[in-house]
This record gives sequence, structure tokens and C-alpha cells, in this order.
Amino acid sequence: MRTVYEAAHLIDAHLVKHALEQAGIPAFVRGEALVGGLGELGVFGLVAVMVADAAVPRARAVIAALGLDALGEEDVPAADGPAGMPEGTPG
Repeated sequence: MRTVYEAAHLIDAHLVKHALEQAGIPAFVRGEALVGGLGELGVFGLVAVMVADAAVPRARAVIAALGLDALGEEDVPAADGPAGMPEGTPG
């Protein structure tokens, strides 16, 4: 799976996820379960929307049509580790 959108918050992530699903692209919100444990802390880069590798171009088009910026190739890790985290990320 690849990250196609870094969300500002959980609601933002779900709006993008639902738009992708309406376009027939299954999507997953990474970091959703972690948000509740942070309380009022402002942590960025925690919540993201991910899709299967094959769906990345279509997902980027849907996100662009929403007026949002999808992550470019340079922003997306080349390979994800076994838990969906970029390789070399301590987990």
C-alpha cells in the first residue's frame, strides 16, 4: 500500500477515503487508532490515506479533482515495510 494523502486530521482523512471509495478505489486510513491517545496535542503526519500500489494514479486523480494535493512520487517511500511503515522506520 502507498500513502496518497497526508491528512490534517481524522475528518479530513475520512472525507478523502470516502471520495476514493465512491470512485471504486478501496482506501485505508493509517494512524486512525492513534489519534485518540494524543488528546489535544498537535501532531502532524500521523493520519494518512493509503491505497493499493496499482490504484495510486487513479487515487491521485480523484484527490486532485477534490482540489487537494496528493503526494507526489518523491514524497512516497519506494517500498513499505511489513507493517505498512516505510522501511527503516523504527516501529
